[in-house]
Amino acid sequence: MFVNGVLQAPGRDYEVRGRELHFDKPLAKEGRLGTIRWLSIFFGIAGTYRKNDSIDVVYESGGQRRVASALPIIPPKKEPLRPRT
Repeated sequence: MFVNGVLQAPGRDYEVRGRELHFDKPLAKEGRLGTIRWLSIFFGIAGTYRKNDSIDVVYESGGQRRVASALPIIPPKKEPLRPRT
C-alpha cells in the first residue's frame, strides 16, 4: 500500500474495514480545473499546487503480483453533532 509513492503500514497509517481502507490523515484529489486556471497552466503563467493524493495498492491474486493504481478517494462521512447534555 502506497500513498503518493510512500509505503504505508497497516495499523499505523491505515486500517482495513471490509473492502475499504481508512486513513487517519485527510486525503484529497484535486478537483476539476476551471477554464481560466487551465489556460494559465497551458500558457505557463501559473501552476497548480492543490492537494492531489494518489493511492496505489500492491497485492497478489492467482499467484501473480498486481497493482491497483490511482484508486478513488472517498471522503469520510460527517457524523451529526450530538446535543450537549
